[in-house]
Amino acid sequence: MVYGAWILLILLLTFLFTRWLEYQHNPNRDLMLRHDPNGKSAVTLQRNRAGHYVASGLINGEPVVFLLDTGATHVALPAVLADRLGLVRGVASTSITANGRVTSWLTRLDELQLGSIVMRDVRASILPSMPGNEVLLGMSFLKHLELVQQDGQLILSVPGE
Repeated sequence: MVYGAWILLILLLTFLFTRWLEYQHNPNRDLMLRHDPNGKSAVTLQRNRAGHYVASGLINGEPVVFLLDTGATHVALPAVLADRLGLVRGVASTSITANGRVTSWLTRLDELQLGSIVMRDVRASILPSMPGNEVLLGMSFLKHLELVQQDGQLILSVPGE
């Protein structure tokens, strides 16, 4: 009985620690509709411990994790994730990344959703050498938004709403 209690305690602590680590990486898993000071619909993101804005969202209705990257021209996806989402590889092109030049393929996302912000027909790039499953949320999405950063938060809103 004592061994069972110890095993149960270890499993519970492991579960809680794993959830805590996930929250430290992505504090924006459950985005809610908010309003900015002017009354416009907005999405407010919390910065993670590393200083990045990471958030859960959807591409073509499938859940993904975004890393906001104002230095990326397009939304950029790892090839493994693009294949899982059934994205069509279009024209091959060369992308300049932090790791140098890589071959990528242009594609279009039917729908991209971040909280209450939904955009259709978003340009994206598929990068075969990109590790992990995170999607770089680049300027092909962000250029349509107003971004205000303050106090460890980034407020995203659609102009004119």
